[in-house]
Amino acid sequence: MRKHFENDTQRSVCIESVHNFFWNLPNINIYLTTVPDRMHHLDLGLFRYQIIFTCDILKSQHVNGNKLVEEVDHRLAAIPRFPGIKIFFNGLQSIARLTASEYRSLMKVMIFVIDNLYDKNNNEVDNFVNNDDLTKLYEYWNEMYILSRYKEFSESDLEKFNDAIHRWARMFVYHIIDSIRSYGAINGYTTETYESLHKYFVKIPYRISNKKDVEPQLLRTIKCQAISIRMSQHSVNLAKTPRTCKFSARLFEFSLQDANTFFNEKKDSVDNKMQTGFARFISCLDSYLDLFDSFTIIGKTRINIYRSVTLKNSAIMRVTNRYHNKVWFSDIAISMDSEESNNYISDKGLCYGQALLLAEVLTDPPLNLALIQWYDFKSKRNPYLYGCPHLKLIELYNFVAIESIHGVVHIVPRFEYFVNKYIF
Repeated sequence: MRKHFENDTQRSVCIESVHNFFWNLPNINIYLTTVPDRMHHLDLGLFRYQIIFTCDILKSQHVNGNKLVEEVDHRLAAIPRFPGIKIFFNGLQSIARLTASEYRSLMKVMIFVIDNLYDKNNNEVDNFVNNDDLTKLYEYWNEMYILSRYKEFSESDLEKFNDAIHRWARMFVYHIIDSIRSYGAINGYTTETYESLHKYFVKIPYRISNKKDVEPQLLRTIKCQAISIRMSQHSVNLAKTPRTCKFSARLFEFSLQDANTFFNEKKDSVDNKMQTGFARFISCLDSYLDLFDSFTIIGKTRINIYRSVTLKNSAIMRVTNRYHNKVWFSDIAISMDSEESNNYISDKGLCYGQALLLAEVLTDPPLNLALIQWYDFKSKRNPYLYGCPHLKLIELYNFVAIESIHGVVHIVPRFEYFVNKYIF
């Protein structure tokens, strides 16, 4: 860094032209003394700058730059819900007040917002930045950031991390590799750890206190939390049979022989997706039962339709017309066995679908089923874009056993669909 300062080449490595006082102290290496802090360096620093840079690019390079920024806001507001991701219904208007957690939510979706946002340089602007290059910037950032969150690093991981850093911004954060070799993964010494402890053990207990004689109240609250956590970790009910899934919020109940009549009565009160599920219910159930030679059900069999189900990995799959005043039909990944996966193009043994109905067929034993509409790769030749499966919804519907569902995934719709691989 000092060499670039003395040779007046700071701009080539994206550093400010500021003399470093510690260069006058030859016995001190400030980069070993001050280890990197990912939260302030990346989350609140470089990524915030990248967002501002993107908005400036859109405004300065295009006649309708402000409209492009508005389109960014619209796309952010249209991102589907997913656990752990904040949805920015007001766009980037409040970027100055965003927290590190909110910037991390932006990291997970900005690549889909920027993709295919504008056309070529029709206005012949100097130093024009192509949309593909801007999208690649976010792809390289995500690759670098995900690597930075590793808990342990092998030498090959450090080489990959070093390459990712240089792809994103040449030597922007080059000294972090030597710091990891000396001190270990960044997770251990970022201020995010200590600020989180302060949040959960000071801020939150303080807010629920009456603000009088605070310290004894904080201690009591923390003690109760610790006891609750300890009890939940050690309480085991041996008489209880473990379940692979747990339904909640039953919506409808009917008998199989009355299914068509029931669906006709309810179709006007449900969302289009659930109407599609009703229309496909009987045929898909017949196809599913055909897979089992000795399994039959009678017309009086009762069927329950639910709003949500908790999977064996604790993820919640939702199929509802109204969740906080918005529809929510979860996208899911289904594990294919080795024989099935040879017959399909899959994403490392996973196929994707959108749940339309959650059904419990009360046979002995009961059948826990999800009626899904399948996704397929948009292009067989190029199935991935920006490292994410590039999908389309197809007119193919099936019941699958809920036990075969690998988990809930975040699929971002635009003109097509992307499986969000940047969930960290």
